[in-house]
Amino acid sequence: MKWEEVCENKQLQDLPFKIELNKWGQIIMSPVKIKHSFHQGRLQRLLESLLSNGEVMPECAIDTADGVKVADVVWCSAERFDKIQDEVSASIAPEICIEVKSIGNTLSEMEFKKKLYFEAQALEVWLCNEKGEIRFYNEQGELEQSLLVPDFPKQIKR
Repeated sequence: MKWEEVCENKQLQDLPFKIELNKWGQIIMSPVKIKHSFHQGRLQRLLESLLSNGEVMPECAIDTADGVKVADVVWCSAERFDKIQDEVSASIAPEICIEVKSIGNTLSEMEFKKKLYFEAQALEVWLCNEKGEIRFYNEQGELEQSLLVPDFPKQIKR
């Protein structure tokens, strides 16, 4: 299955799951809980308050070596956004890709997605755990803080 087919399939609309594709075109569905949605929304609002340029987007579909993955929140510069805005799934990753860990995610799955986003040209990948604690990474490894958004907190709170 191709991502465009997933987007157009009426039976896959309004499901309470995050949908992604693996490299064989198989659908991967992950359930999300309220806490996941809360963290996703808070991350988006904080990014919007700290950055005055570019685009902050939830649920961004990104082409990776392992199929289409959907980052929970992304920040994309105006230049990259101009390249991907009319695509069904982003051919190049936004500069910041954020994953919010769900109860069903394993640490190795999160590490694998981080690697895929860097291969797709992300500059930073942030991982948010169930407690709202954020770890920032670039291709060289873990960062003390984001280099692109240095004022972003290490934990989001309710």
